[in-house]
Amino acid sequence: MKTYIQNSEANWGQTLRASFGLLIFTLVGCGAYSAIATGAGQVLFNNQANGSLIEIDHKVLGSKLVAQPFVGEAYFHPRPSAVAYDPMAMAGTNLARTNPELQQQIDAQILAVKKQDHTGNTPIPSDLVTKSGSGIDPHISPEAAQLQVARVAQARHLDPKIVEGLLQKHIEPMQFGVLGQARVNVLELNIALDQLQSTH
Repeated sequence: MKTYIQNSEANWGQTLRASFGLLIFTLVGCGAYSAIATGAGQVLFNNQANGSLIEIDHKVLGSKLVAQPFVGEAYFHPRPSAVAYDPMAMAGTNLARTNPELQQQIDAQILAVKKQDHTGNTPIPSDLVTKSGSGIDPHISPEAAQLQVARVAQARHLDPKIVEGLLQKHIEPMQFGVLGQARVNVLELNIALDQLQSTH
C-alpha cells in the first residue's frame, strides 16, 4: 500500500508539472506571441495591418485591396465579379472552361464592353470580360484601363491626353521587376480622377 501511495504522489506531481508547463506554453504561444506580432505589425506595417485603407479628409473611401463596383461612364471599371464585390463572399464563378454557361457570360460581357466603350474591332483584354478567382481583384491591366480612357474623358469633358497621363502615373510595375504583371489599381485611379476635377 505504501508503494502505491508513493507512486500516486509521483504521478500527481508529474501531472501538475505537465499542466503548469502547458499553461506557460499557452500563455506564451497564444498570448505573448500574438501581442508581439500584432504590435510589430502595427509599428512596421501600420497601413497593411489595418486593411490598406484609403482615407481622404478623415473619410475612408475604401481599401486598395478590394475592388468596388464602379459603373458610371465617368469612372474606370474593375473586373467583373462573381460575388458582387463582396469581400465576405470571396469566390470565383467555379465554372469550368468547358461549361457553356461560362462562355455565355463572357460573350455577354464582351458585348457590354463593346457597347460601352465603342471598341469596334479592337481586341478586348481578357480581364474586362472574365471574373477573378477572388471576386474582389482591385487591379486591371494597363490595356484594360487604356480601353476605357476615351469614354472616361468624354464623360468628364476632359482632354483624353490628361486622362491618359493620369493613367500612366498609376501603372504599377511587376513586383520586384519579375513577379506578376503590370497593373492599375482602379479605386486609386478613380479617386485621382475626382481629385483632378475638384481642383479645376
